[in-house]
Amino acid sequence: MISVDLHTHSTFSDGTFSPEALARRAAKRHIAIISLTDHDTTSGLDRFMKACRKEGVQGIPGVELSAEASFTLHILGYRIDIEEKVLQEKLESLRVGRDKRNFQIVAKLRELGAEITMEDVEAESGGEVIARPHIARVLVRKGFVKDPASAFKRFIGRDCPAFVPRVRLDPEECLSVIRGAGGLPVLAHPGLMALDEPVMLELIGRLSDKGLWGLECISGHHGSGEIFYWLKIANRFGLFPTAGSDFHGLDRPGTDLGVSVTETLLPWARLGARI
Repeated sequence: MISVDLHTHSTFSDGTFSPEALARRAAKRHIAIISLTDHDTTSGLDRFMKACRKEGVQGIPGVELSAEASFTLHILGYRIDIEEKVLQEKLESLRVGRDKRNFQIVAKLRELGAEITMEDVEAESGGEVIARPHIARVLVRKGFVKDPASAFKRFIGRDCPAFVPRVRLDPEECLSVIRGAGGLPVLAHPGLMALDEPVMLELIGRLSDKGLWGLECISGHHGSGEIFYWLKIANRFGLFPTAGSDFHGLDRPGTDLGVSVTETLLPWARLGARI
């Protein structure tokens, strides 16, 4: 068995660890292979890969895209060429959409009596991509809620008074963008989709036909029974089963880096790694 983690986030999106701190923690926890998969940005990857080499950990460049859907639908991209033009153009457009959404959320919160500003949120993020978890932290720090979960439940979660939808790529476009950058697209934490089985099977079949490479079967969001179920689904559609914690750092106590897997779980060379 080896320890890997193919789903992590840094301060360049909504994580609380810098790329260097992630690499150091991975080395401390004896993780053999790790991927940084920040939301809608690759800006932390140069620092991350350099830190992984320094710490003796194998790093894989990655990204996470949120696809357009009425449910949670996230697609990871591994071994991407971070200089690829179309990828960067799409990521920039997604970040612009995020910025507009963040201003709208803050405006709604102020109308509801939560006196926060975009300057507060920008200071909280300290990175390139500002996301709802940063707004949640500001609400906690200013005493409007007791914890980030309460911020989502009361104010900024789906169907809450300060929620604002954002622009996303459709699932097939996510696959195309990742593959166009030389990457391998993987459906993240499928258990969070919470779909009826026939709908879920139709979706995975359709995405498989469009170039989906893998399914994140072993996830920090899945229990042991779910892992077994998703492994069967991956086998059914000929998808590679991947493993990741979805580590965000201090925002998610109880979730740490590292998932134990067999050495033969994946064709590691396809991901640019070796055992």
